Formats: sequence, C-alpha cells, structure tokens
Amino acid sequence: MKLLMALDGSAGSDAVVHEVASRPWPEGSECCVMTAVDPYFFTKAPLLLAEAKKSAQEALDESVESLKKAALRLSTLVAMENPRHGIPKTAAEWKADLILMGSHGRGAFGRLLVGSTVQAVLRHAGCSVEIVREGRERSGGMRVLIPTDGSECATLAVRAVAGQPWPAGTEMRVISCPEIPVMTGANPYYPPDLVVEVATANAAHAKEAVEKGVEILKQAGCSASGEVTEPKESAVRAILGMADVWGADLIVVGSHGRRGFDRYVLGSVSESVALHAHCSVEVVRGVAQK
Repeated sequence: MKLLMALDGSAGSDAVVHEVASRPWPEGSECCVMTAVDPYFFTKAPLLLAEAKKSAQEALDESVESLKKAALRLSTLVAMENPRHGIPKTAAEWKADLILMGSHGRGAFGRLLVGSTVQAVLRHAGCSVEIVREGRERSGGMRVLIPTDGSECATLAVRAVAGQPWPAGTEMRVISCPEIPVMTGANPYYPPDLVVEVATANAAHAKEAVEKGVEILKQAGCSASGEVTEPKESAVRAILGMADVWGADLIVVGSHGRRGFDRYVLGSVSESVALHAHCSVEVVRGVAQK
C-alpha cells in the first residue's frame, strides 16, 4: 500500500503523523511524507523561497523520525506548487493508494485556506483521501463507521475496510440512511399508498445494503454490526449524528452513491461528511472488486 502524507507543519499535520504511526498497515507499505510550498508567495524573494524549501525539508525529516517505529518504507518530498494542485499531482505521479492530510492549517486564515485545499484534493485526487482529525485517546481498537447505500462505490468502501489490518479490538458499524421520499411535479398530490410503497422499498434496500456490508466484514474476520437509521431528509445529518452518538474514530465512505457524483458541484454526501465530521473521514476511490 502506498501512503502519501501531506503535511504543512500545523497541529493538523501532527495528528496525521500520530495517526499513521499508531495504525497497522499492510506488510511492505510505503509512505511518502510531503509538503507543498507555493512559489507564488516568493516571486520577488527567491532567496526566501530557497530558505522556505530548506525549512520545509527539515520539518519533513523531523516528522519521519516520529514514523520510524512504524513498519513503513519512508521517503520525503517538497513540492514547489500550490497545495491544491501539488498534492493530487504528486499522488498521481507517485501512484498513491491513499492521501492523508489534516483538517486544520496554519495561520489566521488556516481553516479557510485548508478547507479549500481539502475540497480540491477530495475532488481531484484519483485515489482515496483521508481527512485526519484529532479524536479521543485510544488505548486499544478503533470505532469505524461505514455508511452504505448499496452502490458499487459504497461496497468498495466496505471492501477497503475489510482488506486492511486494524488495531486489536476495532469495531465496525455499517449503517444505511433511507431518505424520506420527496415527490414533486405538476400535480402536487400523491396517493398515500404510493408514498408508503416508496418508503418501504427504500427501507428494504437499506436493510439489504447493511446486511451485505456486515457479511463482507465478517468474512474478513472483522467485528461488525449493522443498523438502518430512521428515515431522514439528509443522509449527511444521519451519518454525522450516528458518528457523534456512537463515538466513531473514523468514517469510511464511498466517493459517490446511487445518485452519482459531480465532482465540480458542492454538496455531495461524501464531501459534506468529510468537511463537517468531528472525527477522521476516509473517502474511498478505486476499482471495485467483483
């Protein structure tokens, strides 16, 4: 497995280093620890740019020291590009399987700037992306929440979880959030039995998706349970609510669901969950296994 850690020297980056160091990874995994320095800000100060690159490399070397106990092959890279472009580009060139980056950046405008960087990476990276947030202190296993709507991408997310090693005692919970049927058109009236029929079909599909997800995880030897939430107008609220109530450490979600995904339009479920969750979120991309 090839991990790309995108750091910027902030507290959010410290959380990424701690997360990677504390989790088991597949045998033979590689980790490239990178940072991106935007040359635009040094256009009229080339000497300062050289100094910034040197400082960035020193910070990466320090981070690598913290990772030496992990069974990973380590390398570093300072990319001289805007992070929004440099991170996805580096991931593509290095053929990364997973990008890990923090949710908070540096400076007074850090949250705004890194928020835009996170969105850009989520939308343009060709591999999975994990947004790492500081969570509860873990003495043992993790709590991993996996939302599913039964789509190919949701199933891929479940399989990605099933295919990775996890700390002993890790619990998995697969959930599905049937949406309240909203019907519109020229005639605003719909027979009550039609609304009930649609709602019943949605609930049945959600139950089937959860059972399939739990079965995949149990076949891989994971401790897994499933739940169909109460119907909600917003799947995002249902997922975030469950993550908070259950105390999830990580949400793993597919990059898009049955409705499809326009990576240039705000508001997708995966993007909204990644940006607003209180815990870490991994958005999974890849080729589904048959």
